[in-house]
Amino acid sequence: MRRIIPLIALVLTAPAAAQQQRAPFTIAETGEGFATINDAVQSVRMGTATILIAPGVYHQCTVQQGGNITFKAIQPGTAIFEGTACEDKAAFVLRGQRAAVDGLVFRGMQVSDGNGAGIRTEMGDLTVTNSTFLDSQEGILGGEPSGQRITIDHSTFSGLGQCDQSPSCSHAIYLANQGSVTITNSRFERGTGGHYVKLRVPHATISNNSFDDTAGHKTNYMIDLPEGGTGLISGNTFVQGRDKENWTAFIVVAAEHQNYTAAGLRVESNVASLAPGETRSPAFVADYSHEQLALGANRLGAGVRAFEKR
Repeated sequence: MRRIIPLIALVLTAPAAAQQQRAPFTIAETGEGFATINDAVQSVRMGTATILIAPGVYHQCTVQQGGNITFKAIQPGTAIFEGTACEDKAAFVLRGQRAAVDGLVFRGMQVSDGNGAGIRTEMGDLTVTNSTFLDSQEGILGGEPSGQRITIDHSTFSGLGQCDQSPSCSHAIYLANQGSVTITNSRFERGTGGHYVKLRVPHATISNNSFDDTAGHKTNYMIDLPEGGTGLISGNTFVQGRDKENWTAFIVVAAEHQNYTAAGLRVESNVASLAPGETRSPAFVADYSHEQLALGANRLGAGVRAFEKR
């Protein structure tokens, strides 16, 4: 009898494994499976659902038109969306009521206008956790002219950005809204052009992240707040690399024009340095707003000037 038990177990589990292979996208609340991510998304309509995503490399994309959807990898880091963009924009084009992305990998996103992204957010709040964005024109792009709230936590952005494939640059993260953006506990590295973080928002929190530009290529600022903004930049580590298109500052405020007050923007408890052997003298914070920023204590390496008013 003991010899038969493994055979029975095999018979019982094989159909389940085959079903998962045929339908790697499962609605957690109902158990219904789908062969494509877009079929799963469209089934939600205006409802609320969690889509569980099996390990695999998917040359697929989706457009969320409504509802509250969580996209969750069954095993973080093993569900990979590669090289396929919907609407010539991104792997995930999001314009529902809300979206959350947990544990997914996006890589190799290229589109004709130079803004190929893992995620394009066009409507609704967005939360991204434990996710990775690799070797693409852009990591996360978009926003909406409302009080949208975007939160990014424990995620990695590597090999992103460009300034030579289109008239304007792309960036690892480029977001705009009338609400807020929060970026925490994340890693930025090996940029390939543009800025690591560019935000056109009235309020930003950027805390406890790592910006490692030592292997960057033709990169610009670590953080660009081109229209001003208040909030907190704290607890981050910055290393500026050698291969820069613009090395003059780490953090820049209101360089393009000022739509938002920067008064009281707190920049404190950060660490910033130059790659070994560099002799430049960039500003840690360059301010075009001429407002009273709240600059606290930051630990700056040799050659890094604390502040510059432009």
